[in-house]
Amino acid sequence: MAQSQTQRTSLAGSYLGQPIHQTIESRNGTYVFDRIAENIDGEFPLEQLNKDELLIRPGLIYRAKA
Repeated sequence: MAQSQTQRTSLAGSYLGQPIHQTIESRNGTYVFDRIAENIDGEFPLEQLNKDELLIRPGLIYRAKA
């Protein structure tokens, strides 16, 4: 999972004890929370991502804001 410096906004909830931010901002743009990633045997298959999505710890998928 790629982690870069991001700026996060208000919370949408939590997952596995970690906050889910409604949006995150990085040097590549703004991303909005979309869904929880499918976990298979402790891993997150990247095939579940679309081209405009990011996988962020602990298994959150964010999509590029249109």
